[in-house]
Amino acid sequence: MQNRKTRILIVDDSAIVRKTLTEALAAEPDLEVVGTAPDPYIARDKIVALAPDVLTLDIEMPRMDGLTFLKKLMQHHPLPVIVISSLGDSSCETALHALRAGAVDFMPKPGGPYSVGNLRHELASKIRTAAGANLRRRPADAAATEPVPVRAAAPEWSNRTSLLPLIAIGASTGGTEAIREVLGALPPGLPPIVITQHIPPVFSRSFADSLSRTCQFRVKEAADGDQLEPNLALVAPGDYHMVIRRVGAIYRVHLTQSPPVCYQRPAVDVMFRSLADAAGKNVVAAVLTGMGSDGANGLKHMNDLGAYTLAQDESSCVVYGMPRAAVAAGGVDRVVSLNRMARAILDGVMARQPGTGQN
Repeated sequence: MQNRKTRILIVDDSAIVRKTLTEALAAEPDLEVVGTAPDPYIARDKIVALAPDVLTLDIEMPRMDGLTFLKKLMQHHPLPVIVISSLGDSSCETALHALRAGAVDFMPKPGGPYSVGNLRHELASKIRTAAGANLRRRPADAAATEPVPVRAAAPEWSNRTSLLPLIAIGASTGGTEAIREVLGALPPGLPPIVITQHIPPVFSRSFADSLSRTCQFRVKEAADGDQLEPNLALVAPGDYHMVIRRVGAIYRVHLTQSPPVCYQRPAVDVMFRSLADAAGKNVVAAVLTGMGSDGANGLKHMNDLGAYTLAQDESSCVVYGMPRAAVAAGGVDRVVSLNRMARAILDGVMARQPGTGQN
């Protein structure tokens, strides 16, 4: 018996975009576009009539904007939603708000760096992932999964003359909100943090800026040559791998557009492997929610060299792909729920204080 196809409803006020997205999915044997809608009111009726499994949702639409519709949808009829947004700064910011409201993933509208030529693979992959997403791990569950805050107990890292320990985080689908939760629970005064999240260009800058407004330390999109410093988190920019290199007692960022790894650029594996080479055991690294296996090999490499490695547990993941692969590869010291990840990271950092024998 043939497996049931994933049913998709495309919601966008542009007839051209609706047609482009429909045609991009037409050749996928396991996916079926069952309908389209030019605004949320028509979408509401088609959701009832067509029972889609996944929605693609435009943000800027007449009569009701996509963010308002998404909030109503997640309250009354939760469905996996992929936000399709333009690349303007305001649109990127709204797309990030949509992820906080319950959207599973997001991607740029066709055109510019994301042309129709590479749309098919990207969109189909995101839809397949969204169809299997854990919607229970959404904002409605926030009270039950409130992050455990941690108090600053670290030494004054900026005064150290020896090599600093480093904190590294990798994530994909569901990762923007998972990273926000982890960083939001961390205290100020920590060693440098580097982050690779699978994210398109422009969106990465908006993501870093939004984190910096809510965290107790500075967060910025990484630039080539940036120095890793205490009280600073650097986010890999979209479409660039972030490599960490060491010169004496200083770590610096090198950005590269070398080929994608695990179909991704930026790739978590690239960052993790560079950290293994540059810092060895002097790293605390975590793999959070995401589809695929990116990060598993790099985490194993770091773990083999003595780094302290963490993976998010299945029940708190939106998609338990990357953490599962990391555990299966044998490179994880500890599996932790998202609301306790910040505490676990700080434990690893504190073990690398001067005098512990771990640094």
